[in-house]
Amino acid sequence: MDLIFLAIAVVLIAVIVFLIKKIFKLRARIDSLRFDKSSQSVRYGKMTEQFIPFTEQFPFPPERFRFLGSPIDGIAFDEDEIIFCEFKTAGSTLSEKQRKIKELVERKKVKWSEFNLR
Repeated sequence: MDLIFLAIAVVLIAVIVFLIKKIFKLRARIDSLRFDKSSQSVRYGKMTEQFIPFTEQFPFPPERFRFLGSPIDGIAFDEDEIIFCEFKTAGSTLSEKQRKIKELVERKKVKWSEFNLR
């Protein structure tokens, strides 16, 4: 009888070890998929932001838009104002640096500087 319990215990331990290894492999795969999805979202966003100035939804003439890329996407030059533009897709939000830039613009902490090289 003791031998049967010992055999059952060994089998159960082997099954538990097998399942734990499977769980770790699945977790690693899930982490890898999350990273891939995040990376894909970033690539999609970077690609999409290149085309936004040419869409009907963009409220400014595309020929008056200059793409910067970072830390903000670009600047639109309208007839009587200059507009800092940041494009977001798929529910993304402003980064800390972008929020700071937005705050500076809203507080009118923007200056003109001209450099002449001779």
